[in-house]
Amino acid sequence: MIITDVIALVLVLIGALLCLTAAVGLLRFRDVPTRLHAATKPQVLGFIVICIAIGVASQSWEVVAFLVPVALVQLATAPLSAHMVARQAYRNKTLDRDSLFVDEFADAPAPSDTRD
Repeated sequence: MIITDVIALVLVLIGALLCLTAAVGLLRFRDVPTRLHAATKPQVLGFIVICIAIGVASQSWEVVAFLVPVALVQLATAPLSAHMVARQAYRNKTLDRDSLFVDEFADAPAPSDTRD
């Protein structure tokens, strides 16, 4: 076993541990904002660490060139989807508004039911 394999193995284990903490956070946290935090930050970081491990293990620029856009798409879509879930939770009133420090939508008009 060469040193790059050991580095890749350690990175995969770290990434898997981060993804596991994200899954545990999704199950254990009590409300939508904390679950969204668990679903985005450790999961994305774990995914990127696993991508780095794949790049280290493969030692191929073609593989790294493929992994970089995959990681960038993950970085772009995870916060966007978390924002959409949080916004929908706010509109559905499943979000505990008493736990919010600042409610920026408190004065906003209610969304209309009709669509153009």
